[in-house]
Amino acid sequence: MKMRAPVLHRSWGLPIAMAAVAAIGVIAMGSTITTFDPWYRGLAQPDWALSESRYGLAWTAIYLVTALAAVTGWRAMPDQSGAEWMVGLFALNGFLNIVWSLMVFRFHRPDWAALAAIGWWVAIALWIVVVWPRSTIAGWLLLPYLAWVTYAGYLTMMIVRLNGPFG
Repeated sequence: MKMRAPVLHRSWGLPIAMAAVAAIGVIAMGSTITTFDPWYRGLAQPDWALSESRYGLAWTAIYLVTALAAVTGWRAMPDQSGAEWMVGLFALNGFLNIVWSLMVFRFHRPDWAALAAIGWWVAIALWIVVVWPRSTIAGWLLLPYLAWVTYAGYLTMMIVRLNGPFG
């Protein structure tokens, strides 16, 4: 019989605090990067695009469920290696969110952001695949995130189509 190394900090307090701080950090960085400046407002948008005021609310809700999924998935892992995967995938997704925001709002390259969104979508799908066998709750919590990034990626591709080429 193979012995597994125990996961450290099985309580809820520390993981929730760490996930909250990380999610708030990504939200804070994203909000400082995201500017609906004259360049962005001048882009043709599809009719189904949300109003600017709704994006902040949507991202806040998404990161709330994403952080909860990270904590739930982390706690469900049977060993340290699995727990580290949860932390790594959570961090990777926060990083890809920042990269996408930089490409759209700072570099004014939605064409690059559309490509980044594909990688971001794959990273979320991988996270779901990794966590689902151990925590279907965490897997379900990640589905709105996948849906939202699908929307954001498709919106980005439509902006490219309506306004390109860029650069």
